[in-house]
Amino acid sequence: MPSTAIRFPAPQGHELSARLHVPPGEPRAYALFAHCFTCSKDSKAAAYISQALAGRGIAVLRFDFSSLEFSSNIGDLAAAAKFLREKHKAPQILIGHSLGGAAVLAAAAEIPEARALATIGAPFEPQHVARLITDRSRILSQGQAEVDIGGRPFTIRKQFLDDLERQDPAKHIGALRKALLILHSPRDAIVDIENAAKIFAAAKHPKSFVSLDEADHLLSKAEDAAYAAEVLAAWASRYLERTAAEKVEGVRVVEAGQGKFTEDIYTGHHRLRADEPQGAGGTDTGPSPYDLLLAALGACTAMTLRLYAEHKKLPLERVSVELAHDKVHAADCAECETREGRIDRIDRLITLEGDLDEAQRAKLLEIADKCPVHRTLHSELWIPTRLSA
Repeated sequence: MPSTAIRFPAPQGHELSARLHVPPGEPRAYALFAHCFTCSKDSKAAAYISQALAGRGIAVLRFDFSSLEFSSNIGDLAAAAKFLREKHKAPQILIGHSLGGAAVLAAAAEIPEARALATIGAPFEPQHVARLITDRSRILSQGQAEVDIGGRPFTIRKQFLDDLERQDPAKHIGALRKALLILHSPRDAIVDIENAAKIFAAAKHPKSFVSLDEADHLLSKAEDAAYAAEVLAAWASRYLERTAAEKVEGVRVVEAGQGKFTEDIYTGHHRLRADEPQGAGGTDTGPSPYDLLLAALGACTAMTLRLYAEHKKLPLERVSVELAHDKVHAADCAECETREGRIDRIDRLITLEGDLDEAQRAKLLEIADKCPVHRTLHSELWIPTRLSA
Protein backbone atom coordinates (compact mmCIF):
# COMPACT_ATOMS: atom_id res chain seq x y z
CA MET A 1 0.00 0.00 0.00
CA PRO A 2 1.61 3.31 -1.08
CA SER A 3 2.30 6.02 1.49
CA THR A 4 2.76 9.79 1.31
CA ALA A 5 5.53 11.78 3.01
CA ILE A 6 4.13 14.70 5.01
CA ARG A 7 5.19 17.14 7.71
CA PHE A 8 3.13 18.75 10.45
CA PRO A 9 3.90 21.25 13.24
CA ALA A 10 5.08 20.06 16.65
CA PRO A 11 4.32 21.81 19.97
CA GLN A 12 7.91 23.10 20.12
CA GLY A 13 7.42 25.04 16.87
CA HIS A 14 9.36 22.86 14.42
CA GLU A 15 7.92 20.27 12.04
CA LEU A 16 7.66 16.50 12.47
CA SER A 17 8.37 14.09 9.64
CA ALA A 18 5.67 11.52 8.93
CA ARG A 19 4.22 9.08 6.41
CA LEU A 20 0.49 8.62 5.82
CA HIS A 21 -0.85 5.29 4.53
CA VAL A 22 -4.33 5.65 3.00
CA PRO A 23 -6.31 2.72 1.54
CA PRO A 24 -8.18 2.96 -1.78
CA GLY A 25 -11.46 4.79 -1.31
CA GLU A 26 -12.72 6.21 1.97
CA PRO A 27 -10.85 4.86 5.03
CA ARG A 28 -12.85 3.03 7.65
CA ALA A 29 -10.93 5.00 10.26
CA TYR A 30 -7.63 6.81 10.92
CA ALA A 31 -4.96 5.55 13.30
CA LEU A 32 -1.78 6.94 14.85
CA PHE A 33 1.34 4.78 15.22
CA ALA A 34 3.96 5.70 17.85
CA HIS A 35 7.36 4.06 17.31
CA CYS A 36 9.64 2.45 19.90
CA PHE A 37 12.32 4.25 21.96
CA THR A 38 15.36 3.53 19.78
CA CYS A 39 13.38 3.33 16.52
CA SER A 40 11.87 5.77 14.06
CA LYS A 41 8.73 5.95 11.96
CA ASP A 42 10.61 3.85 9.39
CA SER A 43 11.16 0.85 11.64
CA LYS A 44 10.09 -2.50 10.18
CA ALA A 45 7.26 -2.83 12.71
CA ALA A 46 5.92 0.67 11.98
CA ALA A 47 6.08 0.16 8.21
CA TYR A 48 4.70 -3.41 8.19
CA ILE A 49 1.79 -2.69 10.51
CA SER A 50 0.87 0.59 8.82
CA GLN A 51 0.85 -1.08 5.39
CA ALA A 52 -1.15 -4.05 6.66
CA LEU A 53 -3.76 -1.88 8.38
CA ALA A 54 -4.10 0.28 5.27
CA GLY A 55 -4.73 -2.92 3.36
CA ARG A 56 -7.65 -3.52 5.70
CA GLY A 57 -9.14 -0.10 5.16
CA ILE A 58 -7.57 1.79 8.09
CA ALA A 59 -5.44 4.85 7.26
CA VAL A 60 -2.32 5.13 9.44
CA LEU A 61 -0.09 8.09 10.26
CA ARG A 62 3.36 7.10 11.51
CA PHE A 63 5.73 9.87 12.51
CA ASP A 64 9.08 10.62 14.17
CA PHE A 65 9.01 11.95 17.72
CA SER A 66 10.72 15.30 18.14
CA SER A 67 12.94 14.12 21.04
CA LEU A 68 13.53 11.30 23.49
CA GLU A 69 11.67 13.05 26.34
CA PHE A 70 8.54 11.13 27.28
CA SER A 71 6.45 14.26 27.95
CA SER A 72 7.48 15.56 24.54
CA ASN A 73 6.27 12.28 22.99
CA ILE A 74 2.84 12.85 24.52
CA GLY A 75 2.73 16.36 23.07
CA ASP A 76 3.78 15.05 19.65
CA LEU A 77 0.94 12.51 19.68
CA ALA A 78 -1.54 15.28 20.47
CA ALA A 79 -0.08 17.34 17.59
CA ALA A 80 -0.38 14.37 15.20
CA ALA A 81 -4.00 13.90 16.25
CA LYS A 82 -4.64 17.59 15.65
CA PHE A 83 -3.15 17.33 12.17
CA LEU A 84 -5.41 14.40 11.28
CA ARG A 85 -8.42 16.12 12.86
CA GLU A 86 -7.91 19.26 10.75
CA LYS A 87 -6.73 17.72 7.47
CA HIS A 88 -8.53 14.37 7.38
CA LYS A 89 -10.41 12.90 10.34
CA ALA A 90 -9.50 12.53 14.01
CA PRO A 91 -7.84 9.21 14.86
CA GLN A 92 -10.10 6.54 16.32
CA ILE A 93 -7.19 4.15 16.97
CA LEU A 94 -3.90 4.75 18.80
CA ILE A 95 -1.11 2.20 18.40
CA GLY A 96 2.17 2.28 20.28
CA HIS A 97 5.23 0.04 20.02
CA SER A 98 7.44 -0.40 23.12
CA LEU A 99 7.86 3.03 24.79
CA GLY A 100 5.51 4.34 22.10
CA GLY A 101 2.89 2.09 23.70
CA ALA A 102 3.42 3.75 27.07
CA ALA A 103 3.15 7.12 25.28
CA VAL A 104 -0.25 6.36 23.69
CA LEU A 105 -1.56 5.18 27.06
CA ALA A 106 -0.49 8.50 28.58
CA ALA A 107 -1.70 10.61 25.64
CA ALA A 108 -5.12 8.96 25.23
CA ALA A 109 -6.86 11.45 27.52
CA GLU A 110 -5.80 14.28 25.19
CA ILE A 111 -7.31 12.58 22.12
CA PRO A 112 -11.02 12.20 22.99
CA GLU A 113 -11.99 10.82 19.56
CA ALA A 114 -9.81 7.73 20.08
CA ARG A 115 -12.04 4.72 20.72
CA ALA A 116 -9.42 1.97 20.80
CA LEU A 117 -5.79 1.69 21.92
CA ALA A 118 -3.26 -1.03 21.16
CA THR A 119 0.16 -1.54 22.72
CA ILE A 120 2.87 -3.78 21.30
CA GLY A 121 5.64 -4.91 23.64
CA ALA A 122 5.00 -1.90 25.84
CA PRO A 123 6.53 -1.38 29.32
CA PHE A 124 4.11 -0.77 32.20
CA GLU A 125 6.30 2.04 33.54
CA PRO A 126 8.05 4.42 31.14
CA GLN A 127 10.93 4.37 33.64
CA HIS A 128 11.63 0.84 32.40
CA VAL A 129 13.65 2.50 29.62
CA ALA A 130 16.09 3.88 32.19
CA ARG A 131 17.30 0.31 32.80
CA LEU A 132 18.78 0.32 29.30
CA ILE A 133 21.05 3.22 30.29
CA THR A 134 24.15 1.88 32.02
CA ASP A 135 25.91 5.22 32.65
CA ARG A 136 23.23 6.97 34.74
CA SER A 137 25.74 8.30 37.28
CA ARG A 138 27.57 10.34 34.62
CA ILE A 139 24.26 11.74 33.34
CA LEU A 140 23.23 12.76 36.86
CA SER A 141 26.61 14.37 37.63
CA GLN A 142 27.21 16.10 34.27
CA GLY A 143 23.63 16.85 33.28
CA GLN A 144 23.88 14.79 30.10
CA ALA A 145 25.99 12.08 28.46
CA GLU A 146 26.20 10.12 25.23
CA VAL A 147 25.24 6.49 25.81
CA ASP A 148 25.00 3.41 23.65
CA ILE A 149 21.54 1.82 23.42
CA GLY A 150 21.06 -1.12 21.09
CA GLY A 151 24.29 -0.32 19.26
CA ARG A 152 23.30 3.30 18.55
CA PRO A 153 24.60 6.46 20.26
CA PHE A 154 22.10 8.70 22.05
CA THR A 155 22.59 11.88 24.06
CA ILE A 156 20.58 11.47 27.26
CA ARG A 157 19.90 14.45 29.52
CA LYS A 158 19.11 14.41 33.23
CA GLN A 159 15.70 15.92 32.40
CA PHE A 160 14.93 12.73 30.47
CA LEU A 161 15.41 10.58 33.58
CA ASP A 162 13.52 13.05 35.77
CA ASP A 163 10.64 13.05 33.27
CA LEU A 164 10.35 9.25 33.40
CA GLU A 165 10.24 9.26 37.20
CA ARG A 166 7.30 11.69 37.24
CA GLN A 167 4.99 9.40 35.27
CA ASP A 168 2.13 7.58 37.04
CA PRO A 169 1.10 4.80 34.61
CA ALA A 170 -1.40 3.04 36.91
CA LYS A 171 -3.40 6.26 37.23
CA HIS A 172 -3.85 7.07 33.55
CA ILE A 173 -4.23 3.41 32.48
CA GLY A 174 -7.04 2.95 34.99
CA ALA A 175 -8.75 6.11 33.73
CA LEU A 176 -8.61 5.27 30.00
CA ARG A 177 -12.32 4.55 29.42
CA LYS A 178 -11.36 3.20 26.00
CA ALA A 179 -10.99 -0.29 24.55
CA LEU A 180 -7.47 -1.64 25.05
CA LEU A 181 -5.60 -4.40 23.20
CA ILE A 182 -2.28 -5.57 24.63
CA LEU A 183 0.01 -7.43 22.20
CA HIS A 184 3.15 -8.90 23.73
CA SER A 185 5.59 -11.72 23.04
CA PRO A 186 6.40 -14.15 25.87
CA ARG A 187 9.93 -14.26 24.42
CA ASP A 188 10.45 -10.50 24.54
CA ALA A 189 13.97 -10.06 25.93
CA ILE A 190 13.80 -6.25 26.09
CA VAL A 191 10.44 -5.71 27.82
CA ASP A 192 9.42 -8.92 29.58
CA ILE A 193 5.82 -10.11 29.45
CA GLU A 194 5.20 -9.23 33.11
CA ASN A 195 4.77 -5.67 31.87
CA ALA A 196 1.78 -6.79 29.80
CA ALA A 197 0.27 -8.41 32.90
CA LYS A 198 0.64 -5.16 34.87
CA ILE A 199 -0.96 -3.08 32.10
CA PHE A 200 -3.83 -5.56 31.84
CA ALA A 201 -4.39 -5.54 35.61
CA ALA A 202 -4.40 -1.73 35.76
CA ALA A 203 -6.84 -1.29 32.87
CA LYS A 204 -10.62 -1.45 33.08
CA HIS A 205 -12.76 -3.38 30.62
CA PRO A 206 -13.03 -3.67 27.67
CA LYS A 207 -9.49 -5.03 27.52
CA SER A 208 -7.88 -7.89 25.60
CA PHE A 209 -4.51 -9.63 25.51
CA VAL A 210 -2.96 -11.47 22.55
CA SER A 211 0.31 -13.35 22.76
CA LEU A 212 2.74 -12.75 19.87
CA ASP A 213 4.34 -16.17 20.12
CA GLU A 214 7.83 -16.50 18.60
CA ALA A 215 8.04 -12.75 17.84
CA ASP A 216 10.97 -10.60 18.97
CA HIS A 217 10.61 -7.20 20.65
CA LEU A 218 11.08 -5.22 17.42
CA LEU A 219 8.65 -7.40 15.41
CA SER A 220 11.40 -7.62 12.82
CA LYS A 221 9.78 -10.50 10.90
CA ALA A 222 7.15 -9.48 8.37
CA GLU A 223 4.87 -12.38 9.30
CA ASP A 224 4.83 -11.32 12.97
CA ALA A 225 3.96 -7.73 12.10
CA ALA A 226 1.32 -8.90 9.61
CA TYR A 227 -0.24 -11.14 12.25
CA ALA A 228 -0.29 -8.28 14.77
CA ALA A 229 -1.97 -6.03 12.19
CA GLU A 230 -4.53 -8.71 11.29
CA VAL A 231 -5.50 -9.17 14.93
CA LEU A 232 -5.50 -5.43 15.55
CA ALA A 233 -7.73 -4.64 12.56
CA ALA A 234 -10.24 -7.36 13.43
CA TRP A 235 -10.34 -6.30 17.09
CA ALA A 236 -10.61 -2.57 16.38
CA SER A 237 -13.45 -2.99 13.87
CA ARG A 238 -15.86 -3.57 16.77
CA TYR A 239 -15.16 -0.08 18.09
CA LEU A 240 -15.10 1.89 14.82
CA GLU A 241 -17.89 4.05 13.46
CA ARG A 242 -19.70 1.87 10.96
CA THR A 243 -20.58 4.82 8.71
CA ALA A 244 -16.91 5.20 7.71
CA ALA A 245 -16.81 2.00 5.67
CA GLU A 246 -16.90 2.29 1.91
CA LYS A 247 -18.54 -0.28 -0.31
CA VAL A 248 -16.38 -1.17 -3.32
CA GLU A 249 -18.33 -2.03 -6.46
CA GLY A 250 -17.01 -5.11 -8.24
CA VAL A 251 -13.51 -6.20 -7.25
CA ARG A 252 -10.44 -3.98 -6.80
CA VAL A 253 -6.92 -5.40 -6.43
CA VAL A 254 -4.07 -3.16 -5.21
CA GLU A 255 -0.43 -3.99 -4.50
CA ALA A 256 0.05 -4.05 -0.72
CA GLY A 257 3.70 -2.95 -0.75
CA GLN A 258 4.78 -5.98 1.32
CA GLY A 259 6.78 -8.33 -0.84
CA LYS A 260 6.56 -8.40 -4.62
CA PHE A 261 3.40 -10.56 -4.86
CA THR A 262 1.26 -9.36 -1.94
CA GLU A 263 -2.09 -7.94 -3.07
CA ASP A 264 -5.03 -6.43 -1.21
CA ILE A 265 -8.43 -7.34 -2.62
CA TYR A 266 -11.50 -5.16 -2.04
CA THR A 267 -15.04 -6.25 -2.84
CA GLY A 268 -18.15 -4.77 -1.26
CA HIS A 269 -17.32 -4.22 2.42
CA HIS A 270 -14.84 -7.11 2.39
CA ARG A 271 -11.06 -7.06 2.27
CA LEU A 272 -8.95 -10.07 1.37
CA ARG A 273 -5.25 -10.74 0.88
CA ALA A 274 -3.55 -12.65 -1.95
CA ASP A 275 0.10 -13.72 -2.08
CA GLU A 276 2.38 -16.51 -3.22
CA PRO A 277 4.13 -19.13 -1.05
CA GLN A 278 7.65 -18.34 0.11
CA GLY A 279 8.99 -21.01 -2.22
CA ALA A 280 7.57 -19.05 -5.17
CA GLY A 281 9.08 -15.75 -4.02
CA GLY A 282 6.12 -14.51 -1.98
CA THR A 283 5.65 -13.92 1.73
CA ASP A 284 2.73 -16.37 2.17
CA THR A 285 0.40 -13.80 3.80
CA GLY A 286 -2.63 -14.96 1.82
CA PRO A 287 -3.91 -17.54 -0.69
CA SER A 288 -2.38 -17.65 -4.17
CA PRO A 289 -4.44 -16.60 -7.21
CA TYR A 290 -5.07 -20.24 -8.11
CA ASP A 291 -6.09 -20.97 -4.51
CA LEU A 292 -8.63 -18.15 -4.78
CA LEU A 293 -9.86 -19.59 -8.07
CA LEU A 294 -10.35 -23.00 -6.45
CA ALA A 295 -12.06 -21.34 -3.50
CA ALA A 296 -14.52 -19.64 -5.87
CA LEU A 297 -15.34 -22.95 -7.56
CA GLY A 298 -15.63 -24.80 -4.25
CA ALA A 299 -17.87 -22.14 -2.69
CA CYS A 300 -20.10 -21.97 -5.77
CA THR A 301 -20.37 -25.77 -5.85
CA ALA A 302 -21.45 -25.98 -2.20
CA MET A 303 -23.93 -23.10 -2.58
CA THR A 304 -25.48 -24.65 -5.71
CA LEU A 305 -25.91 -28.02 -4.01
CA ARG A 306 -27.47 -26.34 -0.96
CA LEU A 307 -29.98 -24.43 -3.11
CA TYR A 308 -30.94 -27.58 -5.02
CA ALA A 309 -31.28 -29.67 -1.85
CA GLU A 310 -33.53 -27.09 -0.22
CA HIS A 311 -35.66 -26.74 -3.36
CA LYS A 312 -36.12 -30.53 -3.58
CA LYS A 313 -36.32 -30.92 0.23
CA LEU A 314 -33.45 -33.41 0.29
CA PRO A 315 -32.02 -34.47 3.69
CA LEU A 316 -28.64 -32.87 2.94
CA GLU A 317 -27.04 -31.87 6.25
CA ARG A 318 -23.66 -30.59 5.12
CA VAL A 319 -21.52 -30.15 2.01
CA SER A 320 -17.74 -29.93 1.86
CA VAL A 321 -15.62 -29.58 -1.27
CA GLU A 322 -11.88 -30.25 -1.65
CA LEU A 323 -10.08 -29.04 -4.76
CA ALA A 324 -6.60 -29.29 -6.26
CA HIS A 325 -5.13 -27.71 -9.40
CA ASP A 326 -2.46 -29.15 -11.67
CA LYS A 327 -1.11 -28.99 -15.21
CA VAL A 328 -1.37 -32.30 -17.11
CA HIS A 329 -0.86 -33.54 -20.66
CA ALA A 330 -4.01 -33.53 -22.75
CA ALA A 331 -3.13 -37.07 -23.83
CA ASP A 332 -3.78 -38.23 -20.25
CA CYS A 333 -7.34 -36.85 -20.34
CA ALA A 334 -9.88 -39.25 -21.90
CA GLU A 335 -12.35 -36.39 -22.37
CA CYS A 336 -9.85 -34.08 -24.11
CA GLU A 337 -9.41 -35.84 -27.46
CA THR A 338 -9.50 -32.59 -29.44
CA ARG A 339 -6.84 -30.81 -27.38
CA GLU A 340 -3.06 -30.99 -27.44
CA GLY A 341 -0.20 -30.05 -25.10
CA ARG A 342 -0.62 -29.33 -21.41
CA ILE A 343 -4.01 -28.41 -19.96
CA ASP A 344 -5.32 -27.29 -16.57
CA ARG A 345 -6.88 -29.97 -14.39
CA ILE A 346 -8.97 -29.32 -11.28
CA ASP A 347 -9.79 -32.32 -9.10
CA ARG A 348 -12.95 -31.78 -7.08
CA LEU A 349 -13.93 -34.12 -4.23
CA ILE A 350 -17.41 -33.55 -2.80
CA THR A 351 -18.53 -34.93 0.56
CA LEU A 352 -22.29 -35.05 1.18
CA GLU A 353 -23.52 -35.60 4.75
CA GLY A 354 -27.08 -36.65 5.47
CA ASP A 355 -29.53 -39.54 4.98
CA LEU A 356 -29.34 -39.51 1.17
CA ASP A 357 -30.03 -42.51 -1.04
CA GLU A 358 -27.84 -43.38 -4.02
CA ALA A 359 -30.16 -41.72 -6.54
CA GLN A 360 -30.15 -38.48 -4.59
CA ARG A 361 -26.38 -38.53 -4.25
CA ALA A 362 -25.98 -39.17 -7.98
CA LYS A 363 -28.29 -36.28 -8.80
CA LEU A 364 -26.39 -33.92 -6.52
CA LEU A 365 -23.14 -34.94 -8.24
CA GLU A 366 -24.74 -34.05 -11.57
CA ILE A 367 -25.96 -30.69 -10.18
CA ALA A 368 -22.40 -29.84 -9.04
CA ASP A 369 -21.40 -29.36 -12.70
CA LYS A 370 -24.19 -26.80 -13.11
CA CYS A 371 -22.80 -24.27 -10.63
CA PRO A 372 -22.25 -20.87 -12.33
CA VAL A 373 -18.48 -20.75 -11.71
CA HIS A 374 -18.09 -24.27 -13.12
CA ARG A 375 -19.98 -23.18 -16.24
CA THR A 376 -17.85 -20.05 -16.56
CA LEU A 377 -14.65 -22.09 -16.40
CA HIS A 378 -15.97 -24.39 -19.14
CA SER A 379 -17.22 -21.60 -21.39
CA GLU A 380 -15.25 -19.33 -23.68
CA LEU A 381 -14.25 -16.22 -21.78
CA TRP A 382 -14.09 -12.65 -23.07
CA ILE A 383 -11.90 -10.40 -20.90
CA PRO A 384 -11.54 -6.95 -22.53
CA THR A 385 -8.61 -5.18 -20.86
CA ARG A 386 -7.56 -1.53 -21.02
CA LEU A 387 -5.37 0.93 -19.15
CA SER A 388 -7.02 3.46 -16.87
CA ALA A 389 -6.64 7.14 -17.64
